[in-house]
Amino acid sequence: MDDRQLHDIRNPSAERLAINACAEVTAERILCRTVGRAQTAAYLAEAHPESAVVCHFVDVYPAEDAQQLTQQVPNLNLVCSPDLPEDEVDLFVLPVAKGGEADLTREYLQQGYDRLEVGGLLVATIDNPKDVWLHHEIEKLGKNLDRTPKRHGVTYRMKKLKPIKRLRDYSCQFAFRDGERIVQAVSRPGVFSHRRLDVGARALLEKMVVNPGEHVLDIGCGSGGVGLAAALRAPDVHVHAIDSNSRAVQCTRVGADLNEITTLTTGLTAEGDLTADGQDRTGTFDVVVMNPPYFSHFQIAEIFLQSALRGLKPGGRLYMVTKHEEWAVARVSQLFDGTEAEEVRGYVVISATQKA
Repeated sequence: MDDRQLHDIRNPSAERLAINACAEVTAERILCRTVGRAQTAAYLAEAHPESAVVCHFVDVYPAEDAQQLTQQVPNLNLVCSPDLPEDEVDLFVLPVAKGGEADLTREYLQQGYDRLEVGGLLVATIDNPKDVWLHHEIEKLGKNLDRTPKRHGVTYRMKKLKPIKRLRDYSCQFAFRDGERIVQAVSRPGVFSHRRLDVGARALLEKMVVNPGEHVLDIGCGSGGVGLAAALRAPDVHVHAIDSNSRAVQCTRVGADLNEITTLTTGLTAEGDLTADGQDRTGTFDVVVMNPPYFSHFQIAEIFLQSALRGLKPGGRLYMVTKHEEWAVARVSQLFDGTEAEEVRGYVVISATQKA
């Protein structure tokens, strides 16, 4: 049982600034983003029990964690989706971490301001006392900007005076070659390797083997490049692509449509759930491909490997690309048979087979 409380979790500086900035603000319809676990949204919901408060996440892992921490706040609704909810709001709160992705911040700033009713209030905070960048981005929306420097960052306030004339599209369609075939893909800010197929994925494509009629599991699919290429490699190949990022799943679906692939399914999951079209796909895959992220002290890589272990048939093939060869080879060797490692394009591609 999870007995943690929200106050036990580290509260990022941008969230603390946002809480302080909203101390005297009242609104009936409130929309928040978060760089933590919905701390600002929970504060506003508890301070204003008559208000409807929504906190938006793009990744299901922090969303599910925040759900556990805030389940006692009845007027707080947590949403995980590629874009902000469409409903009109009176207050939009945007905490920003200075190391965050610029285009993702730009897009959510634009979307949040668009969701505000005319006369509604934008509150944005950043954990950089010398901030210039966010100031400049907000000023693109209007000049009636109030800037308040704080010890650990800056707080911005702006009342919406008129609608945005034109919403900018930050998505990107690109193409890459897999053998003789050109594969179309789409990415969005917040998705790994936005605007291009990363070199690790290209290394994976060079080593993976997909035969006609096989079922492929793409773990951490990102914009879907590897899974899309796998689906096009041979006739009747079925691909199930999973990711914890809702935008990644969306991009993969769009990519399947662009390439007229009808044998690809997707799943939004942080724990490697293998349900597709209402069916448990445990032990049904011939091939698993993965490019795990390097942060979190290999915890996410371990989740990927455990998903592969559950998903593969006996004798099924694993292809994993990494730059952390020592840990990856040792762990794959513990879980699978026939582990081999080969350097490709500056990465290491590890191949192995599921034990009988």
